[in-house]
Amino acid sequence: MTNAESTTLKDWLRDKLQAGKIRPSKSSISSPVMFVPKKDGSRRLVVDYCRLNNRTKKNVYPLPRPDNLMAQLRGAKVFTKLDLRWGHNNVRVKEGDEWKNHVPH
Repeated sequence: MTNAESTTLKDWLRDKLQAGKIRPSKSSISSPVMFVPKKDGSRRLVVDYCRLNNRTKKNVYPLPRPDNLMAQLRGAKVFTKLDLRWGHNNVRVKEGDEWKNHVPH
């Protein structure tokens, strides 16, 4: 990592810590980070989760089919939509379970 990238990373971490979006961790699992240039010349922080994915227990229960979900909603009076891209860093994770928090890439 270059000095400029290291400075950018430190600034990003400081900003996210102050905003309460991230918190310090002593997890035994870590993932390497790198920067990818954006079209406007700025840098985007990217995390390589390959090693974490290899250690994650696979979910043996697949997602339900959309038509089955819609059938279950028939007659419902209240619907909701979660914006998971916005919400990912705004959902509190139980202390000690932070390492399980994973974003597919």
